Amino acid sequence: MFSIISILLAGIVIGHLLRDRKFLSHIEKSTSLTVFILLFVLGLSVGSNRLIVENLGRFGWQAAVLATLSLAGSIVAARIVYQLFFNQKGEEK
Repeated sequence: MFSIISILLAGIVIGHLLRDRKFLSHIEKSTSLTVFILLFVLGLSVGSNRLIVENLGRFGWQAAVLATLSLAGSIVAARIVYQLFFNQKGEEK
């Protein structure tokens, strides 16, 4: 876990130092593609694991509840952050 956080922090620092470079605009476009490819590969690994597929009905509802609650929490947190930092005074949506 430490190595993942270290790599993320190094990327943040380097991105901050190079934020005015033109080639970084191309990186933003490739980020979505990379996330989609990672999700596809994750789906392949889950689908090819016999143990996970056989127990999907047993644990699938728990995963659905967890995913739903996580999504709801993220929406609430995003709304709070928007209200605190991005909403102009007197502007209500």
